[in-house]
Amino acid sequence: MLIRIRNPSDPKPSEITDEKVYRERRRFLQASVAVAGAAAFPGLLLPEDAQAGVKLKGVVKGPFGTDEKLTPYKDVTTYNNFYEFGTSKSDPAENAGTLHTDPWSVTVEGEVARPGKFALEDLLKGRTLQDRVYRLRCVEAWSMVIPWVGFPLGELLKSFEPTSKAKFVEFTTLYDPKQMPGQNYGVLPWPYVEGLRIDEAMQPLAILAVGLYGETLPNQNGAPLRLVVPWKYGFKNIKSIVKIRLTEQMPRNTWHVVGPNEYGFYANVNPHVDHPRWSQATERRIGSGSIFTPRIKTRMFNGYAEEVAHLYAGMDLRKNF
Repeated sequence: MLIRIRNPSDPKPSEITDEKVYRERRRFLQASVAVAGAAAFPGLLLPEDAQAGVKLKGVVKGPFGTDEKLTPYKDVTTYNNFYEFGTSKSDPAENAGTLHTDPWSVTVEGEVARPGKFALEDLLKGRTLQDRVYRLRCVEAWSMVIPWVGFPLGELLKSFEPTSKAKFVEFTTLYDPKQMPGQNYGVLPWPYVEGLRIDEAMQPLAILAVGLYGETLPNQNGAPLRLVVPWKYGFKNIKSIVKIRLTEQMPRNTWHVVGPNEYGFYANVNPHVDHPRWSQATERRIGSGSIFTPRIKTRMFNGYAEEVAHLYAGMDLRKNF
């Protein structure tokens, strides 16, 4: 059954974390993350000041970016959709301290010549981490501009030698209700599953992110490994990935299973296709001011049409939403 949740484009006052509480919690979480992070990511530089976060070493400027104003770090890390830790926007930041990200491994299977279970540090060996500033647009009509740190998804997939039958890529989030308390409730069928067409996955814009703002990912943002596909709605950007499977058939991604009339497989940002309960023609940029700040127009493919429109040539994007 699809649970109807209020339009979250504007946060309730109760969802805004008190600054004092936020800072105290952040000190505690980052002190513990610093220890785990150093083991999970060889070459990390531990900060002198724990509040500065765990800095990623050797990050280079990526090929894609934007001159738009960045969403403040506090908003990026305290206003999240991550139902594994609760359905309110503030729940992930409050509850994600239970997630243990070291050790972490990813299973690769399906239509590949080199399947296996790989430690995260082995997947990252020899990879150059890039700083890429991408817009993240959510189906609830809010958006952010975030400096992600990651590497091309296609680069990783090629290393596993996909077979000629590999037409799609399926991703799965960790399932562990002890670590992810939201999984104790039937809000969604767990574990969370997402998917891309293989050509979408190979598009250079698509990355696997391990950080933001030059630091390791906070748990609430999908630590230690998440997908970022900037021309699609936020729910496609699956978090805390533990399995990648290449398939011949289209994966049954979670939100499409739960609400096929509201959430399509492709989920390309399209201002001309409304969600049944709200318009997608405009959006509110989180951190840009008060709830009275004028909304901005939503751009086709979230502003990345030049790079990705050719992937959908000839498709009816109203039908294939």
